[in-house]
Amino acid sequence: QPDVTPGRCWCFRGSQGQVVIKLPARIRPTAITVQHISQAVSPPASISSSPKEIAVSGLDEEGGDTLLGSFTYDVEREAIQSFRLKNELLKAFQYIQILVRSNWGNPEYTCIYRVQVHG
Repeated sequence: QPDVTPGRCWCFRGSQGQVVIKLPARIRPTAITVQHISQAVSPPASISSSPKEIAVSGLDEEGGDTLLGSFTYDVEREAIQSFRLKNELLKAFQYIQILVRSNWGNPEYTCIYRVQVHG
């Protein structure tokens, strides 16, 4: 969704979680963009609910997964961050799994405001 108003995010309990995104068509993913709100607009002036360690995989129809990359979302940088993915096989996927392995310290929940897949 295009709305990145504080609190209007996909939120899950704890510091680890995953989501599978169905793309409108099969693509060869080359990059992913992750967005969280900046500390300046966060009502509690904390963005500890931001994802930190993230892994991205492509899923095939048989349920197999291909790791496309792991990266760190850095809260000290811009709110919108893009990361190049590895896809040496030039394989196309319609399903992308986003696995959040940790956040920036919030023990209760993690929020993601926007994820974009490029390819």
